[in-house]
Amino acid sequence: MSAPRSPNPMTMTEDSITPMNGAESLVKTLLACGVDTCFANPGTSEMHFVAALDRVPGMRCVLGLFEGVVTGAADGYARIAGKPAATLLHCGPGLANGLANLHNARRAQTPVVNIIGDHASCHRQYDAPLTSDVEGWARPVSVWTRTVDRAASVGSAAAAAVQASRAAPGGVASLILPSDVCWDSGGTVAAPLEDAPAPTVSPDGVQRIARVLRDGKPALLLLAGAALEQRALADAHRIAAATGAQLMSTTFNARVARGRGRFAVERMPYSGDAARARLVGIRHVILVGTQAPANFFAYPGKAPRPYPDDATVHVLARPEEDLADALACLADALEAPRIDAPESGPFEARAGTGIITSQAVAHSLNALLPEHAIVVDESVSFGHAFYPGTVCAAPHDWLQVTGGAIGDGLPLALGAAVAAKGRRVIALQADGSGMYTPQALWSMAREKLDVTVVVLANRKYAILQHELAGVGATAGKTAMDMLDIGNPDLNWVKLANGMGVEAALANDMARFNDLFAMSLRRPGPFLIELSI
Repeated sequence: MSAPRSPNPMTMTEDSITPMNGAESLVKTLLACGVDTCFANPGTSEMHFVAALDRVPGMRCVLGLFEGVVTGAADGYARIAGKPAATLLHCGPGLANGLANLHNARRAQTPVVNIIGDHASCHRQYDAPLTSDVEGWARPVSVWTRTVDRAASVGSAAAAAVQASRAAPGGVASLILPSDVCWDSGGTVAAPLEDAPAPTVSPDGVQRIARVLRDGKPALLLLAGAALEQRALADAHRIAAATGAQLMSTTFNARVARGRGRFAVERMPYSGDAARARLVGIRHVILVGTQAPANFFAYPGKAPRPYPDDATVHVLARPEEDLADALACLADALEAPRIDAPESGPFEARAGTGIITSQAVAHSLNALLPEHAIVVDESVSFGHAFYPGTVCAAPHDWLQVTGGAIGDGLPLALGAAVAAKGRRVIALQADGSGMYTPQALWSMAREKLDVTVVVLANRKYAILQHELAGVGATAGKTAMDMLDIGNPDLNWVKLANGMGVEAALANDMARFNDLFAMSLRRPGPFLIELSI
C-alpha cells in the first residue's frame, strides 16, 4: 500500500505569509500522509495541536473521555480503514492510561501514530508533577519511538512515524512532542515517505515446506494476520485440499472476513487442554504470519504449548513477510487445483428461542446479522459459541481483542464505526471487561455512530472462575467474592442512558431478538443488556 501524495502545503500563499509553528506542521504533514482521523484526550501540553485544528481543516478529531478509549479506538479504526489513525495523549500519565490497549494494538499489528505531548524542554529540569520517562513507557508497545527537539523537525518526524506504523506487518509509532516544539515557529511540512514492500519468502523456503507437506504426516497450517484475508485463505484451502493438512487461525485475530460465500477457518481453541485434544497426532506445525503458539497461562503439571510435544514447528512466512504471496507460491509448488469460493445460495436460519444461552445467542446472530456488519468480540467466557455458530451468517468482519488486555471491546467498536460509515457495528461485550472503558459509549453518542452494543451481564468474572480451577487453587468465600461483580448489580441500561445512549434490558431470547432487530433499523448507538 503506497502512501498518498498531495501538494506540499508550504507552497501555498498563506504559509508564505504566516509563520508556521510545529503543531501546524504536524497536522499538515499527517494530512499529507493520509492520516485524517485523530482520537484525542488532550491536556495543557497539547493545546497548540488543538488550536491548529481550527487553522488547518481536514482532520476529524474524536474526543475520548479516557485514554484507554482513545488508544483502543485508534486500533479499531485502523483495522477497518486499512490506514493509521493518530492518537493525542497528555504526557506520560496519559500514555500510561492508554498502554493496555496499545499493547492490544501491538499484538494486532495495527498501524497507529501515537502522539504524546510532554513538558516543554526548558521545564523538565524542574521535575514538575507530570514529569516522567515517556520514551521508557512508550517503547515496549511501539515499533518506533522518537522525541522531537525542535519545531523544524516535527514534520519530518511525523512523516517518519506514519511510515514506521505502516511498515509490514504494522505497529504503533510513538511520537513525543515537548510543548515548546509545538508552539515555536519554524515548522515545515514534510512529504509522505514511500512504504517499503513486504519481503517475499524465498523459493527455497517454499520448496522446503512443500516437501514437509508431501511426506503425508498429519500437518497443521496455522494462519494469522494477512494470511486470513480472503485471497490468502483461498490458497490456504487449496493447500489443505491437496495435502490433507488442517487449517486453523490463531485464537485471537485482528480481523477476519467471514460469513456466507467466504472461505472459513477454524480458530485454535483458547483452552490448552481443548487445543491439545483437537490436535492429537499432528506431526508438523507450519506457521504463516505467527510465532509458535503458547497457552495463555502456565498451569501446574501441564504442557506450555497447545500442540503435541513431538510435533516439529516450521516457518513458511514471518509476520513481516508477504503472507498471501507465500501461500500462493506454496499452493502452486504443490500443484494444488484452484478452488472456487463457497456458494452462498439460499439461506434460512432461525433465531434462538427460550432461555438465554451462548448457543441461542449465536443462532440469533447467525440469523439476524446484517450484510457487511462488523462484529467486535469481547464476549470472553459466555461467547464460546458465537464464532463457530456464525459461520453461515451474512458476510461480515470479525474483530477480537488480540493482546489479552480486557477493556478493548467498546473502544474497538467506536473506532471501527468511525472508519466504516454505512456499516453496522455489533459489539459483543462482557460486562466485567466493559467496565474498564464504558466512556466509549459517550463518544459513540457524541459521534452518532451506528453501533449495537450487547452487554453479556452475568455479573461475575466468569473467565477467572475457570482459571481458578485451571491452576488448582482452592477458593472460599473471600476468593469467590473477588470474582463477583453482582453486589451491587451493575445497571447497564442506566449507565448507557447516563452516557447519552438509548438502552433496554432483555431477560429472554424473544426480547433480545426484538431489540436486536430494532437496533439495526435505527440510526445511532443502542445498548442491549442481556441478563444471563
